[in-house]
Amino acid sequence: MTECCPLCRTQSTGLFYRDRARPYWRCEHCELVFVPPADYVSSAEELAYYQQHDNQVDDPGYRQFLSRLAEPLCERLSSQSTGLDFGCGPGPALAAMLTEAGHRVALYDHFFFDDPTVLARPYDFITASEVVEHLHRPKDVLAMLWALLVPGGCLGVMTKLVKSREAFAQWHYIRDPTHVCFFSRQTWLWWAHCHNARVDFVGADVIILQKDAGSAGL
Repeated sequence: MTECCPLCRTQSTGLFYRDRARPYWRCEHCELVFVPPADYVSSAEELAYYQQHDNQVDDPGYRQFLSRLAEPLCERLSSQSTGLDFGCGPGPALAAMLTEAGHRVALYDHFFFDDPTVLARPYDFITASEVVEHLHRPKDVLAMLWALLVPGGCLGVMTKLVKSREAFAQWHYIRDPTHVCFFSRQTWLWWAHCHNARVDFVGADVIILQKDAGSAGL
């Protein structure tokens, strides 16, 4: 039996790797590597894991980490842009940094800032820092975020990228039980092509996707 890809919904998948904790499948179409739903942790376990994190808004080290996304994103934004920090966690440092840079930022997090009203407005930019690897429904969530962007808007993502099966087997990223989707450069190129988006890879783990200026919705 094959597993359905949660990003492109095809059945063209095969077992990519298996460790002691769970199997990892890979889609031949979009090249996403993913954990099957049967191996997800429960919502309560997921929340408990996140609550172990101690990411403070004013922590210099955490801000330095987030600057890898904040700085290149700000270079692409007009002054006083309006954005959404999606999956901001309990300590929304990235939103604070972007606010300090002169932008207006709404917050959303399924566990910590669950305000669905912010998911019904248009935005000039949306950030998802260390978020997409947690998504159980990446196709639906990414489509929703993309639809919220105005024409010419930017989606800024930070996530580690799959490089090879050999590197994957030694990768610390798969040891986190809440990480269930693993994107590669090829996956993002596929997604950008499907959505007529411009994609820029910044460093090792930042992806900035820009909506076509003539686009509306999806």
